[in-house]
Amino acid sequence: MATSARDINIRRDLNVSQNANLSTSPTASFQSAPSSHGGSAFAGRTIPLANAKHLKPFATEDIKVLLLENVNQTGRDILTGQGYQVEFLKSSLPEDQLIEKIRDVHVIGIRSKTKLTSRVLKEARNLIVIGCFCIGTNQVDLQYAAEHGIAVFNSPFSNSRSVAELVIAEIIALARQLGDRSMEMHGGTWNKVSAKCWEIRGKTLGIIGYGHIGAQLSVLAEAMGMSVIFYDVLNLMALGTAQQVPTLEALLSKSDFVTCHVPELPETKDMISSQQFEQMKPGAYLINASRGSVVDIPALIHAMRSGKIAGAALDVYPNEPAGNGDYFNDDLNTWASDLRGLKNVILTPHIGGSTEEAQSAIGVEVGQALVRYVNEGTTLGAVNLPEVTLRSLTMEEPNHARVIYIHHNVPGVLRKVNEVLGDHNVDKQMTDSRGDVAYLMADISNVDNATIKELYERLESLSSRIMTRILY
Repeated sequence: MATSARDINIRRDLNVSQNANLSTSPTASFQSAPSSHGGSAFAGRTIPLANAKHLKPFATEDIKVLLLENVNQTGRDILTGQGYQVEFLKSSLPEDQLIEKIRDVHVIGIRSKTKLTSRVLKEARNLIVIGCFCIGTNQVDLQYAAEHGIAVFNSPFSNSRSVAELVIAEIIALARQLGDRSMEMHGGTWNKVSAKCWEIRGKTLGIIGYGHIGAQLSVLAEAMGMSVIFYDVLNLMALGTAQQVPTLEALLSKSDFVTCHVPELPETKDMISSQQFEQMKPGAYLINASRGSVVDIPALIHAMRSGKIAGAALDVYPNEPAGNGDYFNDDLNTWASDLRGLKNVILTPHIGGSTEEAQSAIGVEVGQALVRYVNEGTTLGAVNLPEVTLRSLTMEEPNHARVIYIHHNVPGVLRKVNEVLGDHNVDKQMTDSRGDVAYLMADISNVDNATIKELYERLESLSSRIMTRILY
């Protein structure tokens, strides 16, 4: 690893002219704070070079990382291994405490409970990247983050198998009423019955949302003798003998078990409500391990009490506690006691991805994405910024710098940026836009500290600028 450089201009209240004693290390960087105005696979990832030159932002020991909600040890090890200052907390924080903590950090890692609202992010004057060590990113104000040059990464694949296996277990448990029998035995009651207990072989599973989890679930269910149909807003290639149906109603009317695997969107709010329960087969079962807003819980309670639905398994809820404890009550959700009182209903505390394997893989996936972004500026896998990457610089390119310019997507920007870069040898350059935000990355050769300082100041002066970083 190359020698660490001095920290140059990483705080909003410092400016370049106050830091004229520039480092000669090839691992230093300039970086601006966000201005006050305003997902996909890693399959396209560039292959690391054996002699890759390690670009480091400022001095690595000055990079401050805050990890909340008991992020897995694998992720912590990756970040501490870079020499970053890593603070680790096992729980989420209330908003006011979070604001105090986030003011000086460059990187924050969270899971599903921490809410990074615009009010919180407004106070994050040094923040450049957010790592969501989970699938969902709805806990982050993605638009605000993008408008202020803050990249957001998540882990869209790593816990897919864990969620799929939980759903398979719940299908069997509901079909055999295992939850009720277990509770009865714990209470001392022996109740050996076979009425309305079924094998799952030969039954039809309807999957709403045929993404990474839905597709894996499809394969597992077929292996156990189930017929699989699925509904998705996209036309997708089915695995095995699964068949796509054209409408949600068609899926509901044919399925013995219905399971939801869709993101939280305005279109999916109360996707399963009174009308959909009426369309389901009498005695069908419902499973939701996606997002709590997808199922209308009062409508589910009514369908269960009427006998239309024979059982349900829920892993997610509209409002979830911020930590462990006896918080799943009517104060949190007004219907909680009614839901808890139903027979053959499995309630789990959002544990779909809570396995050692999944959390370890998530730690690696998100931890590596954070390091790539901080050290190299690569946005592959970012959920709120354009996906841009360049091949790594090599040790044979010692006098190179990587320019990263995040800007408003307005006409004329590239002409002005290239006027700045035009006096230098641009070895490679890539730019892309996403909505109102664009991301430019360029590698420039034959530069020294004075040149880098000049480049930085000229880019910072452009009216289109959101954030400028120069890695060298």
